[in-house]
Amino acid sequence: MTRRILIAGNWKMNTRSASAVELAKAVVAKVGENPKVDVALCPPSVYLAAVADVVAGTPVGLGSQNVYAADDGAYTGEVNASMLTDVGCRYVILGHSERRAILGETDAMISEKLHAALAGNLVPIVCVGETLEDREAGNTEKVVETQIRGSLAGLDEVRAAGIVIAYEPVWAIGTGKTASPEQAEEVHAFLRKLLGEIFSADVADQIVIQYGGSVKPGNAKELLGQPNIDGALVGGAALKAEDFIGIIEPA
Repeated sequence: MTRRILIAGNWKMNTRSASAVELAKAVVAKVGENPKVDVALCPPSVYLAAVADVVAGTPVGLGSQNVYAADDGAYTGEVNASMLTDVGCRYVILGHSERRAILGETDAMISEKLHAALAGNLVPIVCVGETLEDREAGNTEKVVETQIRGSLAGLDEVRAAGIVIAYEPVWAIGTGKTASPEQAEEVHAFLRKLLGEIFSADVADQIVIQYGGSVKPGNAKELLGQPNIDGALVGGAALKAEDFIGIIEPA
């Protein structure tokens, strides 16, 4: 089957209110009314409402960079799935390597968030990826398989078909280094095969698997041209509308 490409911009802890609105307006204007790919913007949580106002009624989707697994309650500083949908979110990024490494998120925690996101009608973008040490030791497949199996634990086939996986080699995030199209495709193909083993070949064929890791206008076409790469989770290049559109256009 033909999977629809998803290009998502992860703004991380960047922008301020005015620049977030300006960036969102520029992306919406460039994307137009009937894009051939899905596009999402994931601003810092404090600017979700401002960006939601800009993208409302357009094809550009809104995403959060995180979600908490519990419902309403005494969880100071956290935001749950219903709060995100209330403000207009469609997507949520889960298990980004920065949250795994800096904030200590485990596969079990990510699995809880995954189920909360799905119950709250959000599309989870589940991130996996190996460090440079893992890759040089030949452990890439072992690492991403462990992350996939742990993060997707308890997920059934029906809901699995609607999730997004983002393969982001840690050594290529924000470093300027990018996995070659062949390296990226090799891992994407492995992930699709693995998803077929966990669920079914039909479900695996429906799951969008993005690549993330220093994606830029100059390398987007070759990366996105690979058979198992279904889009990009874009960091630094998503902070400039021209660069972000330069990734969307070849898609």
